[in-house]
Amino acid sequence: MKKIQRALISTYDKTGLISLAKTLAQYGVEILSTGGTADTLRESGIEIREVSDYTGFPEMLDGRVKTLHPKIHGGLLAMRDNPDHVAQASNQGIGFIDLVVSNLYPFEETIAEEGVELAEAIENIDIGGPSMIRAAAKNYHDVAILTAPQQYPDVIAELDTNDGCLSEGTRFQLAKAAFAHTAHYDAAISRYLADLDAPDTDFPDLLDLQYESAQSLRYGENPHQRAAFYPTHASPEPCAAWANQLSGQPLSFNNILDLEAAIEIVKDFCEPACVIIKHNNPCGLATADSLEAAFNDALDCDRISAFGCVIGLNQKVSLKAANTIREVANAGIKVDAIIAPSYTPKALRALSRVKRRPILETGELRQDASIKQIRNVIGGVLVQDRDLHEITPDDLKVVTKRQPTDEEIESLLFAWKACKHVKSNCVLLAQGSKTVGIGAGQMSRVDSCIIAARKAGDRAEASVLASDAYFPFPDGVEIAGEAGVRAIIQPGGSVGDQPVIETADRYGMAMVFTGVRHFRH
Repeated sequence: MKKIQRALISTYDKTGLISLAKTLAQYGVEILSTGGTADTLRESGIEIREVSDYTGFPEMLDGRVKTLHPKIHGGLLAMRDNPDHVAQASNQGIGFIDLVVSNLYPFEETIAEEGVELAEAIENIDIGGPSMIRAAAKNYHDVAILTAPQQYPDVIAELDTNDGCLSEGTRFQLAKAAFAHTAHYDAAISRYLADLDAPDTDFPDLLDLQYESAQSLRYGENPHQRAAFYPTHASPEPCAAWANQLSGQPLSFNNILDLEAAIEIVKDFCEPACVIIKHNNPCGLATADSLEAAFNDALDCDRISAFGCVIGLNQKVSLKAANTIREVANAGIKVDAIIAPSYTPKALRALSRVKRRPILETGELRQDASIKQIRNVIGGVLVQDRDLHEITPDDLKVVTKRQPTDEEIESLLFAWKACKHVKSNCVLLAQGSKTVGIGAGQMSRVDSCIIAARKAGDRAEASVLASDAYFPFPDGVEIAGEAGVRAIIQPGGSVGDQPVIETADRYGMAMVFTGVRHFRH
């Protein structure tokens, strides 16, 4: 245990500061402070000593130099059990500082403001704060460092329990948090300045990725795998990772993956949309005039696979939509989780009657094309643009003798947008704006065709087909023709395009090329 005898407090965020300072004063701690922090403490009746009085050197350069002084850093870095350090400090009139409370100028908040100029961003780069934080953290054997108001209550409790002392274990944990704090701060500055140098470069030479631990998960994909969840520092757009959980049990590893798949799919649609997710793939997707109609249409695609599903919706959930979901769940189709932009109070009460089922709210949906997708591999990460490419009727190239009808084009575009969210190889059958058969994740495209046609059954008749990549051979098109498919959308570009087109002509199908592939590995 180390007795806290002198503390230096210099913070931008004053949250909870008065309670901490009063506790320190209660144990006779001398408090050094600067600028606005000193004023705040004085106004609350807490006796402080200005750092400039302590060092004998005034603040200068518009406050850029406050704590950068040997009496501060010597007092932080001197090792109390090193006789030479103690003697040198004594000879120079340097007193020991046992506790630092510091948080930094709000650099990230500043650069997030619209129209912020470089000069303003530069002035919000803290210099003295990180220097003190790192010095205190390096010498954690003798010095405690607090960098966040969330830490104050536990430290206050420990001071009260131990008559103004803190344990080395606590100081070590605080030091680790301090280095993480300064690392995040420096990374934000580095990213900002790098973006200024190359504003058109989306893939920087140095990629800094920092995530903050949110929770330990019960287990990973399987019970023998440990897991935890680390979201980004702030929400990049409405998403599953930053959704507000309104009810239900804590999320599992697989819940989070499926919830993300669900909300990202329905973001693609303006009309009321519903997707039903199993194992990160849609087993049903539809748009309609209402959420409840979209839900029923999505469910009809594959009711067997829907057992144990995650449901994604793209608009505020009404009581009518909630009751439609409840009726299906009560009839034996298990719903594991639901995610949507928002819920009416009555809808939320209805869906929350199953106490264990997680219900998540994202807020109004939008997409930011500047956000990158990142995938981990052992030893590195892969970074790419999101697949947000839009296809319009004007982009379609008709390659068959038969032209698709307007209704078929509309359905083809729905199916094309849907198939990009299915694991490749993907073949998807749709009628209107609802899926009727999905063949996902097969090693050969012909197998995906067989599965999609089998899932659709009689509904394959007069349906349309979307393939996420080209048909290398006519066999998949033959299966579609035999099943009754009337139109196909695919990228094209295979050396075998001509026999594929001829097969479509033989079955009287329309076929359009997009020139764009939709692999989802």
